[in-house]
Amino acid sequence: MSRYVVMGVSGCGKTSIGSAFAQEVGARFIDGDDLHPAANVAKMARGDALDDDDRRPWLSDIASELRTAKEPVAIGCSALKRRYRDWIREGVGAPVTFLHLSGSRDVIARRMAERKDHFMPLSLLDSQFAALEPPGPDENAITVDIDQQPDLIVAALLAATKEERP
Repeated sequence: MSRYVVMGVSGCGKTSIGSAFAQEVGARFIDGDDLHPAANVAKMARGDALDDDDRRPWLSDIASELRTAKEPVAIGCSALKRRYRDWIREGVGAPVTFLHLSGSRDVIARRMAERKDHFMPLSLLDSQFAALEPPGPDENAITVDIDQQPDLIVAALLAATKEERP
């Protein structure tokens, strides 16, 4: 069964691209932001970055959703650090493909400034980039540049994952 984590810094398009990708591959999409404990959301809304202690239970919930899914699933989750992706993989106990939505700080800052009603303030973008450890060549990951139209981003992900889908 296919399990995908749509990853990247805040504002990269995890929800919009992830849900479009999931629809195209017949997977259920889960917005990982919905799994954050209320304390995490409040902390980020105040402009305070999460630490590993804040993220660990959330990443455990992400892994649980992936592990217990009965159908193909794609979940949006920043998964910024290698150890976070390791925690997810260990918690799932099965293959997970990470879809890294990569973009420059300028592109993402512009997108974050345009969105409305999201708890993550633009002021935390630098902390996101500071924490980001792009997936290594030994990880099951696909990186796509987001400085293009959403349909082209989804098409690139579809082409890159074609062989692993049933």
